[in-house]
Amino acid sequence: MSIKTGFDKNLYIKKQSEQIQNRINQFGGKLYLEFGGKLFDDYHASRVLPGFAPDIKVQMLKEISDKVEIVMVISAYDIEKNKMRSDLGITYDADVLRLYDAFTGIGLYVGSVVISQYNAQPAAETFKHKLESLGIRVYLHYHIEGYPTNVKHIVSDEGLGKNDYIETSRPLVVITAPGPGSGKMATCLSQLYHEHKRGISAGYAKFETFPIWNIPLKHPVNLAYEAATADLNDVNMIDPFHLEAYGETAVNYNRDVEIFPVLNAIFEKISGKSPYKSPTDMGVNMAGYAISDNDAVCKASRDEIVRRYYAALCNRRRGIDNDDTVNKIELLMKQAEITPEDRACAIAALHKSEITDGQPAVAIELSDGTVVTGKTSQLFGASSAALLNAVKSVAGIPDDIPLIRREVIEPVQALKTEVLGNHNPRLHSDETLVALSISAAGCDDAKKAFDALSKLRGCEAHSTVMLSQVDLDTYRKLGIHLTCEPKYQTKKLFHGR
Repeated sequence: MSIKTGFDKNLYIKKQSEQIQNRINQFGGKLYLEFGGKLFDDYHASRVLPGFAPDIKVQMLKEISDKVEIVMVISAYDIEKNKMRSDLGITYDADVLRLYDAFTGIGLYVGSVVISQYNAQPAAETFKHKLESLGIRVYLHYHIEGYPTNVKHIVSDEGLGKNDYIETSRPLVVITAPGPGSGKMATCLSQLYHEHKRGISAGYAKFETFPIWNIPLKHPVNLAYEAATADLNDVNMIDPFHLEAYGETAVNYNRDVEIFPVLNAIFEKISGKSPYKSPTDMGVNMAGYAISDNDAVCKASRDEIVRRYYAALCNRRRGIDNDDTVNKIELLMKQAEITPEDRACAIAALHKSEITDGQPAVAIELSDGTVVTGKTSQLFGASSAALLNAVKSVAGIPDDIPLIRREVIEPVQALKTEVLGNHNPRLHSDETLVALSISAAGCDDAKKAFDALSKLRGCEAHSTVMLSQVDLDTYRKLGIHLTCEPKYQTKKLFHGR
């Protein structure tokens, strides 16, 4: 399983920057650019387009940082519901602060935060005061009756006009959010309305990496996007407006196609005419032009579909997903001509569990195709054992050499059980890495293993049981693509650390 690059990130940055500058010029020097997906850490794109760095969009913006202003949008309803980013395990409001620090930390200017769907919700009010106490400008946007179909009401002083006007100072205003449904497009439309009333020329465009419009509808990259959004019922489709206007086939997704006639009418109502003939026209996505190895991208995307399938199975087991999501991804796997049995690490983990009387097991597939396994023991959980065996393999350390001295392990186990009151004395993966780092100070083999941890990034792994959140987080931070069987290790109702 050699990890092969299939995406030219330098070409992508060049083409993407040029396209955005063209749009700024098209609209007279002011562009509101709605960023779909993750702006700062797009791990889905980096998995299906090997070579696409998770922060590549930010790298591109940094090249024109003097022209960029970022506005973050968060829905008051999401604040009220404590909505979580599942990939990071933090709430949307916490992610606004994280993103603010991340953007400003690399020299990008964050102008303000917009709280959308605002109706004086107590949690939204608290968050607003918190932001203002930190010196961050906050603007309020309200629920508009009849949005998005009642165009006459929307484009009026009682509709978009009642929203706060966001004071911006730079030609490219990037509208981003912690996740979908935050109100990014509505924020852009609101600004266009207010700018037009003030006699300021401004335009709108959309930066949405997926689906990729200029590759086939059933290309594995586009199928992987459908798998990633299966719980949202997003469906890729041929853009009928683009086909009619230009006689060219382009791929878009159902929500943009369905809303386009309404958006077109809003654009016309605001400024007298619409600049676009199709939803694809609105996009500035150059990702398709930067695919340098189609075979590598196809393989990576098929792997992602299988990973999404296992994630859906586990979410269904936890009660946070349903049969529809699983069934949809099963159909996508058929279209991509793949099955769960194509995941080598899953087959190896299940076999390891079978020959150890059903004990939990984890398998890791290394970059050279080697598969190593780990089983539960008195000292380590299966996830910890697999990590240690994997770093031994990549560092060239014989399997029978212990990396962590027992005198390091035993005090940790005593701390867990005798002081902290845990019932499980086995070391979780994070505790194992700490113990390995301690052992590295006085053991050459442990030092070699510790230095080899970075070589696990991009590897595939599978567990025969659903792991604890701490183990999931550790594997994620190491860059290992982990899947799990939809099965708890015990029959307890509460499954914590």
